[in-house]
Amino acid sequence: MGLPLLPLLLLLLLQGPQIGAQEGILHASRDGPPPSSKDYCITYNSSWTSLPTTLSNATYYRLENLSSLWLCSSSDVPSTGVKDKALAVLDGNCSILDKASIAQKNGAKLLLIVSKNGLVLPANNRSAHKDLTIPIAFVRYGDMISMSQSLGNSITVTLYSPALPPFDYSMLVIFLISVFTVALGGYWSGLSELKDIKRRRAWPSFRKMQREDLRPSPSGGEREGRRKKDDNVTFTPVIVVLFVVICCVMLLLLYFFYMWLVYVIISVFCLASAMSLFNCLSALIQNLSCGRCRVSCCNKSAEVRLLFLAGFCIAVSVIWAVYRNEDRWVWILQDILGIAFCLNFIKTLRMPNFKACVILLGLLLLYDVFFVFITPFFTKNGESIMVEVAAGPSGSGEKSGESLVEVPAESHATQEKLPVVIRVPRLEYSALTLCGMPFSLLGFGDIIVPGLLVAYCRRFDVRTSSSSIYYISCTIAYAVGMVLTFVVLTLMKMGQPALLYLVPCTLITSSVIAWKRKEMKSFWNGGGYEIMEHVDNAANEENNIITHDEPQEAQ
Repeated sequence: MGLPLLPLLLLLLLQGPQIGAQEGILHASRDGPPPSSKDYCITYNSSWTSLPTTLSNATYYRLENLSSLWLCSSSDVPSTGVKDKALAVLDGNCSILDKASIAQKNGAKLLLIVSKNGLVLPANNRSAHKDLTIPIAFVRYGDMISMSQSLGNSITVTLYSPALPPFDYSMLVIFLISVFTVALGGYWSGLSELKDIKRRRAWPSFRKMQREDLRPSPSGGEREGRRKKDDNVTFTPVIVVLFVVICCVMLLLLYFFYMWLVYVIISVFCLASAMSLFNCLSALIQNLSCGRCRVSCCNKSAEVRLLFLAGFCIAVSVIWAVYRNEDRWVWILQDILGIAFCLNFIKTLRMPNFKACVILLGLLLLYDVFFVFITPFFTKNGESIMVEVAAGPSGSGEKSGESLVEVPAESHATQEKLPVVIRVPRLEYSALTLCGMPFSLLGFGDIIVPGLLVAYCRRFDVRTSSSSIYYISCTIAYAVGMVLTFVVLTLMKMGQPALLYLVPCTLITSSVIAWKRKEMKSFWNGGGYEIMEHVDNAANEENNIITHDEPQEAQ
């Protein structure tokens, strides 16, 4: 896995905050005999509209169902008027803010946008509509039909949004997953480093062993005991800068061509996660005694247990791909594949020195801040590019101000989302189950990017016999950064880019430890990594010499 595959790392770079929209409940009731009521799911922009948290504090309005009209001009308003009523109009043909402006001028108190494309996220630039105060919410076209059939034509409606619990246990689960993955990935990287050191210390005998192991075996194939190629990839400062540039380009491509590229990302995730799960599980079963027998085919041989393991990993990835939009249980598979994906990358991608770590984390922090906080000043709808990509095309339906494509009935296909997050359902938030299962999210990048620094600290501990002081300190700093992220998330009631807190915590802690131990120079330059790279190059050169000389020796 080398430089040509770096664009695949876009999978780990969506650390943007969650969209500003929230889900709420439309409560519809009928007074006439017999009295009846039903609840329906809605979406609304919490920065535009503040809804009561309980039904007892909500205000009811008589519903004027104009779901066959767009309300793009005052001529669509019925002659009977809509004063002090809740107005339901069809989505499309003009901006939802233009609809809201017409409804408010005619005295309506509530605007329901009836969507045939499922529930979308209200997003637009309100700078030209600062006088709007009318609440705006999206409701499904199928729900409006069900409402008319169940409750008739004389309906009163109201909106409310149950408050989130003071503590969400899903945050604790995400905290444990992220810290566990970072700590285990760093430790695994350290074990790989320790094996490399032992191999290099045995260098004199290793050269002789190489010459013997690279000779052809009597059966005509190469010996099974030959030295395996190192799968680690070193991130030099030049590759780091190129990596960030590629990520910026790929994010912009996703912003403009999401409908097509989302399936490319899903395919890449299936392949990469299956390979990562295989690498993680194969490392665990190496010490097992069962299944060591081998099967041969086309001059290749493999252990039976590894073949079964490969089939299992492929099956898990395929099952996730088939049922990826099933919220009830498939999030477990996505999290398992995501953890394996992050572990494999933390172990495989090696940072050569602290300088490369600072460049990588610093550039990605700027990347995060720019695409989350700066890009809203350049987009037409005032939303950040990161949020638009995370939300998908449904979140950017008003981006160009053009008409939405009309369909004869509501589409039941779930909106495709990028599989680049750890998802945990909000266990204590059951009031909105009719809207589907709400999730707390953490991007892969918020695990892998700081995890690369933790892995470097572990490798440096191994090289310098530092009793894991750098590794433990950086892991604790990552945990503190996650706690700080959750605290700010709870106080501000909106999603946060976690790298904004993780990068300073981990970089500052690592720097302080190196300064206190008076090892900043070797920590900054990578300690013995330059010597190790020189030894590796010498080994590769001798391998080439041995390989070229082998036919002559055979003669």
